[in-house]
Amino acid sequence: MDTFAGRTAFITGGASGIGLGMARAFLEQGMQVSLADFSDEHIASAQELLAGQDGVFFVKCDVADRDSVQAAAEATVAQFGNIHVLCNNAGVNGGGKAADPDFEAWDRAMAVNLGGVINGTKIIVPMMRAAGEGGHVVNTSSMAGMVPLPNLGAYSTSKYAIRGFSESLRIQLARDGIGVSCLFPGATRTAIVPLPEDDPSIDAENAPQFLKDLWEAMRGAIDPLDTGRAVVEAIRENRFYIFTNREFLPEVIQRHREIEAAFPDDEPTEARTRFEAKRSEMVRRIMAPGPYQGESR
Repeated sequence: MDTFAGRTAFITGGASGIGLGMARAFLEQGMQVSLADFSDEHIASAQELLAGQDGVFFVKCDVADRDSVQAAAEATVAQFGNIHVLCNNAGVNGGGKAADPDFEAWDRAMAVNLGGVINGTKIIVPMMRAAGEGGHVVNTSSMAGMVPLPNLGAYSTSKYAIRGFSESLRIQLARDGIGVSCLFPGATRTAIVPLPEDDPSIDAENAPQFLKDLWEAMRGAIDPLDTGRAVVEAIRENRFYIFTNREFLPEVIQRHREIEAAFPDDEPTEARTRFEAKRSEMVRRIMAPGPYQGESR
């Protein structure tokens, strides 16, 4: 997708942090933006920040509630017309560790982080397909979807799942002229990790050292507007991976080398090799520009 002006973006979690950064970057490109958010406080703050901007629409939305997503999408279409860029960005921190006995916090984190991406896709992508105008989907994962973070089992699980979901979606939508990107932000100045100086209720003195180190990293975090501009460029290039924080590169390289080294030395059978070659070629042909006769839906 290389034309932005006059088109419409629908952004969940759009009234703060990375979502707001994407909205501002899209506005720079002449787009109309629908900022779907659950927080009245964030909506009010974003309305103040974007006061006077043309082509901005705010709508209350709980991404874990499918009826709420449907209503927000329909309100956006009524306001602007067809949706061309879908940014499934809403997310929450926490959710507990992988082996904790608690389910309530885990289920809520999964319902928002992963369920929100699924709900947004399954409700809005069919609308984009029916419009037949192409477009792009951006799903916000995290560097926690590439490397593990201590004690964040639910968060990491949801973010790894978004990566796999997005890879599958990219293949499925290739023949519809709808691109798919997956965003993997690291330390970014967002409300998802509040700093002690911004939240008096935080007991900074007794916080674990890992959290103190995280706060220090967040004080030098990426500006969400810069992240939004990186998203614009990825959409323009139809690029799947969007990385913003280079400090993770050495660990990602190391993990990939470990994956390669873990493969067995024994040669596969000819039939297995032949099947894998056909599968790989099918994916390559689906993703290549031009007509494709196979079924990608």
